[in-house]
Amino acid sequence: MKRLLVAVALGAQTAAAQIPSSEYAARRDSLAAHIGDGIVIAIGGRTPTTDFGPFFQLPAFHYLTNFDEPDAAFAMVVRRGRGMSTLFISPAAPRAAFYYGRRPDSAAVVADWGLHARSAPALERFADSVAASGLPFFFLADFGDADFAAQDSLSRGREFMKALAARHPGITVRDGHPVLDELRARKSPAEMELLRTAAKISSQGHLEVLGIPQPTHEYEIQAALEYAFTRLGGGRPAYGSIVGGGAHGTQLHYMRDRGDVHPGDVVVMDAATEYEGYAADITRTIPVSGRYTPEQRALYQLVLDAQKAAERNSKPGMLASAATDSAFDIRAKGLAALGLVEREDATLDMPWPVNCQANPRSCRQATFWMIHGISHGLGLAVHDPAQFYYGDHRFKEGDAFTIEPGIYIGSAMLDALPDTPRNRAFVAKVRPVVQRYENTGVRIEDDYVITPQGLERISSAPREIPEIEALMAKRPQRVVP
Repeated sequence: MKRLLVAVALGAQTAAAQIPSSEYAARRDSLAAHIGDGIVIAIGGRTPTTDFGPFFQLPAFHYLTNFDEPDAAFAMVVRRGRGMSTLFISPAAPRAAFYYGRRPDSAAVVADWGLHARSAPALERFADSVAASGLPFFFLADFGDADFAAQDSLSRGREFMKALAARHPGITVRDGHPVLDELRARKSPAEMELLRTAAKISSQGHLEVLGIPQPTHEYEIQAALEYAFTRLGGGRPAYGSIVGGGAHGTQLHYMRDRGDVHPGDVVVMDAATEYEGYAADITRTIPVSGRYTPEQRALYQLVLDAQKAAERNSKPGMLASAATDSAFDIRAKGLAALGLVEREDATLDMPWPVNCQANPRSCRQATFWMIHGISHGLGLAVHDPAQFYYGDHRFKEGDAFTIEPGIYIGSAMLDALPDTPRNRAFVAKVRPVVQRYENTGVRIEDDYVITPQGLERISSAPREIPEIEALMAKRPQRVVP
């Protein structure tokens, strides 16, 4: 009954969570105001080339248009801060429409999206005609994910702009994403409501994992998570679900999820859903047996204490660095107390390039065991822009972000260190202690928004040790065939 009530409550909320068309128009107006004079060209996502799921629009394109059909483009001519927008669309071929559905025509785009519409082949002629204006082009590239934009260099959009520049050597082409990203960084109330829904669905998935019979494979946990996401209305996983047991939990973006899990191990579960394009991002670390060992408990409590310290330092007007510093200091002090580093401020020769003078913390022994940052923005992408990335780097109303400290311990990591006198001394000192914590990864991640009332944690999956162990103690017995 409890699970049914949760599903009903979530369903009632999701039905009301929408972004009005006026907000999309306001976004285009804001972009035009920031550009002043110029021509915006954005290329949407292409028709999928596999049958592994439906089409999902690129975040920047969706943000400006709410047009979630493939093979489209958007153009806006901006003069004196006012823009004239056109959507270039590609109707589905008649036979393909029977397989994948019809796409909106020009009349529907005008009526339902409030945009002028032309056929996609007309984009080239349009771009050639406005190139003579002398206005700069602001190009929104069609990379699949901003984290991999540099590698995604052969997209249709980039090829289109290269060809345009070759035909008109005098034009100026600028990257439009920095301007748009700052606009995307401030989330509206409607966006926050979608993020809340994504976080609630995702939290329920993590809660339900605590009630399944003791698993023997990572994919059993993945299946329980993603089943809950889908059952409660999630559109798709917000990213590849990370379910890593034992040594796999020390690999930050392990996504194979095919390994065995054993009593005595902990499992890092970094998984969440996307709802109406908006991504949650939640991580929990649970014991396979249902109870943490003393060593796992010590590391887990360090990470949880670090997360709570960052929460206290993530309020409106506070520097983002205060959250990072407090989370680092707690973990560094704890690692020293456990004997996993020689001192809080002891250093290493790292196995990757670092600038110790510019960032002394990057060379700390403690950093080696907690190599990733503690926060990133959330929104249409799981790594979305946030306002504290810019300007004074302070948290502001409209920010949406994660707090996700971690600690990862394993002998294999020691073996990756360069063979230097400083590193040899460190390895000799800590290796016996590392063996007690062998292959233990702990990450705790929650989602937050900043509203007029202050910081709000929007993910609610259990994170306290007693609560997790109490829920897992109630698991049904595994039925062996």
